[in-house]
Amino acid sequence: MEPIVYLNFNGDCREAMTHYAEVLGGSVGGIFRNGDAPDPKSRMPGGDDLVLNMMIRLGNAMMMGSDCPEEGCPEAVYREPTGFAVCIDPGSLAEFDRVYTALAEGARKVPMPPQETFWADRFAMFTDRYGTPWMLNHPGSKCPARAPEH
Repeated sequence: MEPIVYLNFNGDCREAMTHYAEVLGGSVGGIFRNGDAPDPKSRMPGGDDLVLNMMIRLGNAMMMGSDCPEEGCPEAVYREPTGFAVCIDPGSLAEFDRVYTALAEGARKVPMPPQETFWADRFAMFTDRYGTPWMLNHPGSKCPARAPEH
């Protein structure tokens, strides 16, 4: 059993999830839009392009998301995410820098810019332009199970 990260967006799900797939080397596995709904009961309030469900594959992991516009999804109104972060290890310092630059562009918040910590060669925390909180953590030489980078 593997966890699946499921994110809600305020009308920009397709843009955000496509960006994540491109930056993280993944692929879009499926998009179900409001306009694809078979009947009015299956739609959310809003236009045809709103995403009811979208999936991207990142290696062996999956990430899913949907739009929850403020205009009135009674069962799932959009709220800024809190209390969690999507955490990834980019695998190397060079890849960390590339991923951070791409995901943090236009960031809403950067409480911890990239830096060395006692547990990681490089670590950063930020909320991207879509409202998704991220932690990038590259333990590198500080992880006993890994060989130091050269």
